[in-house]
Amino acid sequence: MYTPRFCLRSFETADREGREVVLMMLFEALIATNVAYLRMRPETPNLYASGVRYVEEPPGEEDWQDIPETMARRSGDCEDLACWRIAELRVRDGEHAHPFLKCAERNGGVLYHVAVRRLDGSLEDPSRVLGMP
Repeated sequence: MYTPRFCLRSFETADREGREVVLMMLFEALIATNVAYLRMRPETPNLYASGVRYVEEPPGEEDWQDIPETMARRSGDCEDLACWRIAELRVRDGEHAHPFLKCAERNGGVLYHVAVRRLDGSLEDPSRVLGMP
């Protein structure tokens, strides 16, 4: 089985704008993977009916999961859930939703959170819907 894994040691050396560009590109890669999966497996449940819950990863860990991995674990964090939801909107509803990246400075670092920017401009946050406090 071919399972790509990114180890981005240089990520922290980029400035904030550079990191955000990289994250947006990685979101689109995960969305594309999820779109392909949904096209091949149309019987996949919708995110909100899947039984998957939001679970925050431990500090220092950041595993990005596609739909089958998220279903197997029965949980995901913000990028896993937002990228699933965006793929679902693109494939099933024909809506070209996009990732929306929120950044907050905390303890000398940057905390990232991703949600869904709907076509009408509204924000949808699958993490909150699925249990994030």
